Amino acid sequence: MSRGCGILYPISSLPSRFGIGCFSKEAYEFADFLEAAGQGYWQILPIGPTGFGDSPYQPFSAFAGNPYFISPETLIEEGLLTWDEMNSRQFGSDPERVDYGALYENRFVVLRIAYDRWKERGGEKAEKDDGSAYEEFCKKEAFWLDDYALYMAIKKQQGGKSWQDWEEPLKKRMKSALDEARQNLADEIGFVCFQQFVFEQQWEKLKAYINKKNIKVIGDLPFYMALDSADVWSHPEAFQMEKDLTPTAVAGCPPDAFSATGQLWGNPLYDWAKLKKNGYAWWMQRIRRNREFYDVIRIDHFHGFAEYYAVPYGEESALNGAMKKGPGMDFFNALREQLGDIPMIAEDLGTVTKENTKLLKDSGLPGMKVLQFAFTSWNSVYVTHRHEKNCVVYTGTHDNTTARAWIEEINDGERSYVRRYINSIYTDYGQFVWDFIREAYRSVADLCIIPIQDYLVKGKEARMNCPGVADGNWQWRVLPNFLSPELASSIRQLADVYQRMPSEEE
Repeated sequence: MSRGCGILYPISSLPSRFGIGCFSKEAYEFADFLEAAGQGYWQILPIGPTGFGDSPYQPFSAFAGNPYFISPETLIEEGLLTWDEMNSRQFGSDPERVDYGALYENRFVVLRIAYDRWKERGGEKAEKDDGSAYEEFCKKEAFWLDDYALYMAIKKQQGGKSWQDWEEPLKKRMKSALDEARQNLADEIGFVCFQQFVFEQQWEKLKAYINKKNIKVIGDLPFYMALDSADVWSHPEAFQMEKDLTPTAVAGCPPDAFSATGQLWGNPLYDWAKLKKNGYAWWMQRIRRNREFYDVIRIDHFHGFAEYYAVPYGEESALNGAMKKGPGMDFFNALREQLGDIPMIAEDLGTVTKENTKLLKDSGLPGMKVLQFAFTSWNSVYVTHRHEKNCVVYTGTHDNTTARAWIEEINDGERSYVRRYINSIYTDYGQFVWDFIREAYRSVADLCIIPIQDYLVKGKEARMNCPGVADGNWQWRVLPNFLSPELASSIRQLADVYQRMPSEEE
């Protein structure tokens, strides 16, 4: 990467009329804002269909898109919905918070109206007959779409139950049971395919608009999959599973100073030995798909490729887990051999060990430096004078509180240290936040990414995720018309002064 800068702004946090950010005019307007602000990158969170807890890091599929991001306005323009149909449903009453319950109850209702109207037009039949985009999409994505659509259709029929609780013929994917389900649920399967087709069309159009402005999209690739996902159901061989399809062990984090019993995440673990035998085929398909979505891929939990913590399935805490070796450079060598050099960022936060430090160095990927982590000790690797060029500096990530809330909440010693370090003389926290942002910009790090909340000097109410807390995450949104030309100009001045403006050659 050449020297540059960007903004972390989840799609879900965009303003829109219908309860959650989506691929609507507000997304295009933010691309215009990025251009005016001298930014070369838009970083987003994973765009897969959210499952338990509404977390984008626990998706129902590693390949599918989130139907909530489909723009209703575009469907109205195409004649598949009407304003009356949209306005008759409740998608949430607070423009600053996503109401996932209201979305779940109402968004699929209107998408179903659009699907039925599309079929009434002869959409599916006509498109298949003339070899159009829909047919081409279904053929191209069949390697994941067929299983995902079937999984979602069965899941709906089963009242949302996890596939682990389905009857054995469906759980174990017996051919006769799957054939019967495909026949009985054909219409619902078609509805799922329609959603993914529309998602793909709208995202490709938006991304082309972003790229035309010389802006690249950075997207997150979650490391682990949810146990209740189409991928674990359709590819149990890629995971450490028993013959009865229960996990042998699950992911977690060992006990440390923050948790005496560790953290039990519960995700099934990859069977790296089996994956290696077929050239990590499932992972390669996944990365190839994400490469279509994004210009740069941020790999979540990079440490998991070096080593991972395995907790026997059924344990109530992470106390009895053990550290195991990951695939290491063998995975990244296979990746480069099969897919070439793909622009990536390694999310290497957390406990630092010799193993994951060596893997980061050997892979050559840029790691992350988060300034909120820099002032808890005198020898932190996150302070700017210890940064290297091949890294990405952030004031904070989606898992941190905002910079304003952080400076308000840290202890007096840390607050004094950071003020002296960045030479911030202001007692006003708003002024401090901009000094903090400036400190990130002046780093030697090739790339500087600032969360949109920090530019807006938001407090703790704008935190996106609080790890370990089950409720209230992934909800914050920007109010309509909140990003002004004056803000874009101020950001552009930083990009200009610290030589992070995108060049025409990129």
